[in-house]
Amino acid sequence: MTTLITHALIPLTMGLVTPRQLLPWRLIFIGMLCAMLPDLDVAAFHFQIPYASPFGHRGWTHSIMFALFMAGLVGILEKYRTQANPLRIAILFVFIATLSHGVLDALTNGGLGIAFFWPFTQERYFFPVQMIQVSPIGLKNFLSERGLRVLISEFQFIWLPCFFILIFSYFSRPKST
Repeated sequence: MTTLITHALIPLTMGLVTPRQLLPWRLIFIGMLCAMLPDLDVAAFHFQIPYASPFGHRGWTHSIMFALFMAGLVGILEKYRTQANPLRIAILFVFIATLSHGVLDALTNGGLGIAFFWPFTQERYFFPVQMIQVSPIGLKNFLSERGLRVLISEFQFIWLPCFFILIFSYFSRPKST
């Protein structure tokens, strides 16, 4: 997995390049939480649920179905707060934000893969390119040389590209007169 804060960076970047009338700060914050939410499945270790179980780490909470569920839940909650078109944008944003978690994890070089297609299959997947160092689970394990390597790889492959997207977005916006 990537670090929890890095998961939140994807919806934050998306939100920062989108006009505020389409994605208000409240919704950006919800997207950031939804991008981090799948890692609550590490609690499965505490309950002796095997890693390879559909309910273990990187299982159902990392699936497309879970992202659809979260988007639908936010859509239901947002229905009474917004108009029809922004509601579709809110649902799409939360879907992408939640799904981005599994996508980033599938780019890491460790673990058992991601159960993208749960509940239709229990098979787990990685992308062919796995350039992000997998983060160790637990603070003690993270505060090590390995944890530093993880941060460097996340900076290189996630933080810098997000920064460049923000810079490009800023300079490509039409200037108001």
